[in-house]
Amino acid sequence: MSDPALFTYEKHTDKNHIAFGHIDSFNHLSTHDKYLFKKFAAGPICELPTTCIHHAFEFYARTTPNAIAAIHKKDTITYGELNRRADLLATYLATQGIGPGDYVGLFVRRSIPMLIGIMAVLKIGAAYVPQDVKLAPENQLRYIIDKAKISVILTLSAYHSKIKHFENTKTLCIDKVNHSTTNPLATKIITGNITGKTNSKDPCFILFTSGTTGKPNGVKVTHENVCNILLTEPGDLGMKPGMKVSQLLNIAFDMAAWEILGCLSHGATLLIRESNMQAVANDADVIIATPSILHNIDPEQCTHVKTVAVAGEPCSKPLADKWSQKCAFYNCCGPTETTIVNTAQHYTGTGEPLTIGKPTPNNTIYILNADQFPCKIGEIGEIWAGGKGISAGYLNNPTLTNERYAPDPFLNDGMMFRTRDLARWTKDGELEFFGRADDQVKFKGFRIELDGISSVIESTPNCTQATTLKYNSHQLVAFITPSNVDCQQVRKTLEKNLPYYCIPEHIYTMETLPLTDRGKVDKRKLRSFAEKLQRVSTLSPTPSEELI
Repeated sequence: MSDPALFTYEKHTDKNHIAFGHIDSFNHLSTHDKYLFKKFAAGPICELPTTCIHHAFEFYARTTPNAIAAIHKKDTITYGELNRRADLLATYLATQGIGPGDYVGLFVRRSIPMLIGIMAVLKIGAAYVPQDVKLAPENQLRYIIDKAKISVILTLSAYHSKIKHFENTKTLCIDKVNHSTTNPLATKIITGNITGKTNSKDPCFILFTSGTTGKPNGVKVTHENVCNILLTEPGDLGMKPGMKVSQLLNIAFDMAAWEILGCLSHGATLLIRESNMQAVANDADVIIATPSILHNIDPEQCTHVKTVAVAGEPCSKPLADKWSQKCAFYNCCGPTETTIVNTAQHYTGTGEPLTIGKPTPNNTIYILNADQFPCKIGEIGEIWAGGKGISAGYLNNPTLTNERYAPDPFLNDGMMFRTRDLARWTKDGELEFFGRADDQVKFKGFRIELDGISSVIESTPNCTQATTLKYNSHQLVAFITPSNVDCQQVRKTLEKNLPYYCIPEHIYTMETLPLTDRGKVDKRKLRSFAEKLQRVSTLSPTPSEELI
């Protein structure tokens, strides 16, 4: 919507599904499988109330200016004040020549100034490039600055010394901006003229992947991408004015945008955490987390919680069962390139299997074989994703973009993305997840799925989380929590459900698994830990923390 003044916030949902045209690649399927492929592949069609996410925030800034937008420590900020400060900062950025098509470094920590920076950048049509300034190594920040051609960096005064020496950049400490009405810029706020220039296809943020397999790649996530998941059900998670949403995650992780932009585009209040996640979760109505982070939160203390959503890594059934008894629980899936998540299951724990659900609105999911032809219903294949959630490719990397993105042959409309996730359709049109294609390993002459082994381990009584790794060429190793799980019972569970070559040679119990700064299990640290254990002559059943 080009004019934010015309924005009226209503949800529009059309339950009709996307229609597929005639497709030659369907010919090998039976008539029934063709029908189910088309039925299962497409999410509902939903009309978006706006296609620029900050317009939704501005709506609440106009209509409920005194509502609390965020709380951090003892500080609060209203929607009206957050909007005013963002306008002021946006005006300053515009005087520095920043506008549509530019990328602004947002090197901050969880804070209210972080929110001001996000909204200011979006208001002038630019895209923000988020990094946790405390956790990100200097070399990583330098690489991102060069890759995104960043000329202006927004940060916090406590971290100014870390980034002030980057060449050819200008640094501004958001928390030191003069927000007084006597500031000369306050008399010539110009963002009202700039806001309308933002296009739905313009990047909203550039999210750099974790880089576990090499240099991180910047993913261009557009406003339409973000609106499509945050302003439709179930991605909106029922957020509305008067509700409180926890902000637990690293800003460099795409799920943090779900927390932040999701909350502020629905008029709710964002609870920004410090070190104690439980304290914030206790007061939250909505919690968004990775399963590994959710493991560390006690649901019994979360007396206000109404909705929990997890994504980012496989969720164990015990964890889903525990939270689904407490609130509405969504198990979701989707890489950054498909915008936060593009499948979701409302899991109730009433005897149904835990899946990654169905396509979210205006999105499609295709299960394809190695030749990119549709698999039969019930056959395992690789997930290719299409629809409005598909991001605009990798930043300044056309080669990789061409490898992972391709024209959608099923709709002849837009692009689809190769996720490298393995799944199959159930008879009810749910997606049964089988891990990553690159988590399939050849072991003792057999091809096995490491996530599948972990899932079986997690069915052992009292086991809440498991991770299985291939260590060197001839051993599997599993790490499980908590530390009091009976390893002999784990072996019996494995022997009952899996062939001999899928049973890990070593099983180690831990109170908690180490996490990356994005809240996922740190497999690199566990693999290094396994190597150290092999060099220790006497192994303890519970690993020493000093080795991690």
